[in-house]
Amino acid sequence: MHCQAQEATYNELPYYQTRPAFMKPPTKSRNVNLREAIEELIATGKLSPGQHLDETELALQYGVSRTPVREALIQLASMGIIVIRPRRGAVVAEIGPQQLVEMFEVMAEFESMAGRLAARRMSALEHGQLMAAHRACEAACKEQDADAYFYRNELFHEAIYAGSHNAFLAEQARALHRRLRPYRRLQLRVRDRLASSFAEHDAVVAAIVAGDGERTAELLRAHIMIQGQRFADLMASLDQLAVRAA
Repeated sequence: MHCQAQEATYNELPYYQTRPAFMKPPTKSRNVNLREAIEELIATGKLSPGQHLDETELALQYGVSRTPVREALIQLASMGIIVIRPRRGAVVAEIGPQQLVEMFEVMAEFESMAGRLAARRMSALEHGQLMAAHRACEAACKEQDADAYFYRNELFHEAIYAGSHNAFLAEQARALHRRLRPYRRLQLRVRDRLASSFAEHDAVVAAIVAGDGERTAELLRAHIMIQGQRFADLMASLDQLAVRAA
């Protein structure tokens, strides 16, 4: 399996010309930047499930008082990314295997619905934007750069959410996607997963451009679902996380 996209069947503009508003960083408040910085530590595994979050240490790390740190942690707790417990403080949320499977099942349906709608509703310009995100994934895949692929993969899926033109569905998909980020990143570190993920993306792009909603839905559902060997690989990765957090 190789990291090679099919030939585009429509005019593809350079990535910088097709980059939509959702891919451009908006102006953010200090609190939002702080929340996202902590969230990124969790997504990239620098803070593991079950790990305690010390307000004082975070305040020193980011050069702020404890008040904005506390506000950021409250926001992350409302998103389900951390848990704030009486007398124990904040800890990174732990998701058990059963709940993880259930969350991926729902995520697969969100992606499936978004893909079905995107195949019907995306404009030619949005096709170009999707293909640009796909090419960015291709470059990371060829370099075998799992971290770069992780971020470019998020832009690829975000293009599909936006292309569904269903704001409520996109909002729900993004919320669950954020809770699953650490685990989706782990999946990409499994041997040969970059190439297989990219090949799955390639088929999704072809189905969307062809306007085949049912085929797109089927492909995205299979792309997200964890079962069989993929489930076993993810469980093994969770065991590694547990050891690091201990």
